Amino acid sequence: MKIFAVGMNYIQHNKELDGTLYKPEKPVIFTKADSALLKDHKPFFIPDWSQQVDYETELVVRICRLGKSIPERFAHRYYDAVTVGIDFTARDWQREARQQGLPWEICKGFDGSAVIGEWVDKEKFLDIQAIHFHLDINGKTVQEGCSSDMLYRVDELIAYISQYFTLKTGDLLYTGTPVGVGPVNINDHLEGWLEERKVLEFNCK
Repeated sequence: MKIFAVGMNYIQHNKELDGTLYKPEKPVIFTKADSALLKDHKPFFIPDWSQQVDYETELVVRICRLGKSIPERFAHRYYDAVTVGIDFTARDWQREARQQGLPWEICKGFDGSAVIGEWVDKEKFLDIQAIHFHLDINGKTVQEGCSSDMLYRVDELIAYISQYFTLKTGDLLYTGTPVGVGPVNINDHLEGWLEERKVLEFNCK
C-alpha cells in the first residue's frame, strides 16, 4: 500500500505558505511511509522532536484497481471511494527542508502523520470536483474547502502519478489542503466532515 500526497494544490494555501498566489508548473507529489497511516479513531501522538505540527485537512481518494500510465479520460475508473484525511506536517522541519532544498520524508511521512476517515462510495456524490469538506477542532470549524478549488483535479493527478508509479488496489491519494492550516495541541479533539457527514474523529495526545 502506497500513500501519495499532493503539495500546493490550492492557490490560497500557496499564498498562506509563500505569500503569493501561484500554480506549480507540475503537480507537487510526495509519499508517506505505510507506518504513517492512522485510522479507526486512534489517537495522534504529537512528536516531541517538532515544535509545530500542523493539521492539513484533505480530500482523500482510494485506488481500486491496478493501473499504469492511465489516460486522464479513464482515471475515474481507478478510484471508488473518498474520505477526509489529515496530512500532519512538522512545519518547522518543513521550513528548513524547503529552504535547503531537502526531501520532505521526515516532516511529512513520520509515524501517524496520515490520518484517514471512514470511506464513502464516490457514487454518493454528483461530482468528485464539487465536494465540500471541513475540519472542526474542539467543536469549532478551523478549516474548510471544496474540491472545485483544486489546481490539479483528481483525474489529472491520477494520470500524472501513474506515469511514474504503478497504482495498486488500496493505494491512497491525499489531494492537497486548502487555506487555513494550523497547529494542533495535546488534548485537541478533531472531527472531519464530508458535506454533512462526519467521517473522521480522534484526539491528539
